[in-house]
Amino acid sequence: MFAVSITEPMQRSRGEASVALSCGGAGLRLTGLRQQGSAKCILPHGPRGVAGVPEIVFLNTSGGLTGGDSLSYAVRLGPQTRAVATTQTAERAYRSSGDAARVRVTMEVGEGAWLDWLPQETILFDSSRLDRRTVITLAPGAGCLLVETVVLGRAAMGETVAQLALRDWREIRQGGRPLMVEPLVLNDAALRTGVAGLAGQRAFASVAMVGQGAPDLLQAVRAVLDEPGVIAAASAFDGRLMLRMAARDGWPLRRQIARCLTVLRRGQPLPRVWQN
Repeated sequence: MFAVSITEPMQRSRGEASVALSCGGAGLRLTGLRQQGSAKCILPHGPRGVAGVPEIVFLNTSGGLTGGDSLSYAVRLGPQTRAVATTQTAERAYRSSGDAARVRVTMEVGEGAWLDWLPQETILFDSSRLDRRTVITLAPGAGCLLVETVVLGRAAMGETVAQLALRDWREIRQGGRPLMVEPLVLNDAALRTGVAGLAGQRAFASVAMVGQGAPDLLQAVRAVLDEPGVIAAASAFDGRLMLRMAARDGWPLRRQIARCLTVLRRGQPLPRVWQN
């Protein structure tokens, strides 16, 4: 009798979701909506949103990402259109035994339009592998606010991260030229680096604001960088404002980010899903 070994390919998650909005004589309109696989998007208040600002919420119904998964989110705003896009909850990248999970975020902001891209945290678990690329393309006179937060394990659960592979590319372009390019590579060796690396911080975030009036908010933002346990700094130049933050736990970092976003969004409340 011969033993037969059958190796079944592991199931992989695939998801694509995109939304298009425009502003015309009839007001705000939903001009495109596409959902496929594990990626979904909802507009909880409809295309007219709250006070005329639609809120787009993306979600991944697979419950997280692991090796070989693929996820894609896209937003396209017509001229003079304003919108807020976020994620329904924190995204989780779990242990991978092979390839990296792949995430692509593509945002196109029309002439004179504005987009706030405010995803919730990405939590990386031990031995996770994630390749993410976020590109925001601005037309003339357009602007955006971008936040990206990474948390290495859940401190409250006693989790530690000793191995991982993260490639994270963030880019904002306008008129065919890059206004911000921020590549990040985080691996096992980087986790062991001292003061030149994370130096024990297990949560970190970048916030970028590009558009008219962004540098004018620098002093107001610096005035709220006072959350205990959070290291933070802000700078502004040539129509851009940048924030960097790090902490030993994700919760104080989230509180600090929320206060900064309140300033940058001129008092507008955060998306409802952030408040749960």
